[in-house]
This record gives sequence, structure tokens and C-alpha cells, in this order.
Amino acid sequence: MSESMSLPISIEAKGGITVIRFDRPETQNALTAEMLATISDALVLGERDGRNKAFVMVGSPGVFSVGNDLRELIQFADEGRIDESIVRFLKTLATIEKPLIAAVDGLAMGIGAAILLHCDYVVASEWSSFESNCVELGLIPTGAATLLGARVMGYQRAFEFLVLGERFDVERAYQAGIVNRIVPADDVERAALAVARKLAGRSMESAGMTRRLMRGDRREVLARIDQEIAQILNRLRSPVARDTLVAYMRKTN
Repeated sequence: MSESMSLPISIEAKGGITVIRFDRPETQNALTAEMLATISDALVLGERDGRNKAFVMVGSPGVFSVGNDLRELIQFADEGRIDESIVRFLKTLATIEKPLIAAVDGLAMGIGAAILLHCDYVVASEWSSFESNCVELGLIPTGAATLLGARVMGYQRAFEFLVLGERFDVERAYQAGIVNRIVPADDVERAALAVARKLAGRSMESAGMTRRLMRGDRREVLARIDQEIAQILNRLRSPVARDTLVAYMRKTN
């Protein structure tokens, strides 16, 4: 079943796999709160659907996502708030029980990079790159990246990635454990779907239990998301943070 939406997110459920596609290439797939709400809904529906065995997140050719929409973040700074849809998305991402696979071609930045820390398998093209620009924006990483980053990469590499904001090329991301497999750009989505189909052919009970045991208690992850959001909210309410966001947006436009 394919679902057409007015938002730049498309959802296709077919053959036991739900494909969630970012389709806003004119902004390098900057993610708005409304887009994240749509993704959350798709994840919840896929969790409830017994026919669905796995999720695949796909960006556009040339870019996965540059993260949160900067204009929207500046608006949140002006209003002194964070949209609840963002928090819901992060917590849904952290608690889904079915495997999540990402197909990355190009840049994954900010929340776009944080998503990958929740994925079970990441396929990336040879020229993909990964960056956490949150500190440069005057904010902090989100999605429990301050917890999961160190678990996945080790503390020193996570510090380089999250605090220094160093951009990792795909080889460095592979070495750091963010990426499972590197393929040519034309093969990224095909390879990710092949992994999803392989999972769909497994015993979902056995695979699900193994995954749960490997991932451990999610309460710590959810608590860290709350802690990060509280700190981000404090930063957004600071005039200095707003100025930093505006300066960054001007620099990148």
C-alpha cells in the first residue's frame, strides 16, 4: 500500500516493509516538527501492523537530512518552546520494537545523524558524510545522542563527533560503528531493502527478543532524551542562542 501526502514525507508499506522517505531536497531534507509527527505516526502504525516486519528510512539522492529546520528552530527560540512533535518523534524512535534500517546517500547532520544512532543497520554511499552541528548552533545534541554516541563510538570519538562537531566521512563513520555497509550511491536503497527483506524472513519473535536484549532497558535512553530537551529549551530561551542560530543560517545560505 502506498500513501500520498501533502507533506514532504512519503510512506510505502509493501511486502512486510515500511519505507519512510524524506522528500524535501530543496532544503536538503531539513526536518520540520510536522514532518517528524508524520514519521512518528508511520512508526506507530507499523508497530501495530502485524504484517510489517521492519522499517527503512531513506533520504533523497545526495542528502539524507541536514537536521532540524533552522527557521523553525529560530521560531521556537522566539516563542521559548519546543514543539511536542519533536519530543514524541525522538521517544517513538527510541522505543519501537521492530528493526530500523537507514539508507544514507550524502550528508546526515544534526537530528539526521542522531537518527542513525537508533538504527539497527545503516547502509551508506561511498561519498556520504556525517556531522553533529548542534554545539556550533549553540545547542546540544538530541535523541539521546549524548548517551548512545559514546556507546556506539566510544567516548573519544563521540567527543570528536558531538562536541568538536568534526565531520566524519563514510570510512570514518564505518570505523566508528555508525555505518554497517558502504556501497555505491546507486545501490544504497536496494541494499537497505535487501537487509529488511532478510529480516522479514526471520522469526520475528526470536529476532525481536534478541534485539530487545541487545538494546537493554530503554528507560535510560528516554530519561536522557528528557534531559537533553530540557537543556535545549534553556538554550533556546537564551538571546545568545537565537543569535547563534541566525548567524549559522546566514552562513549556510
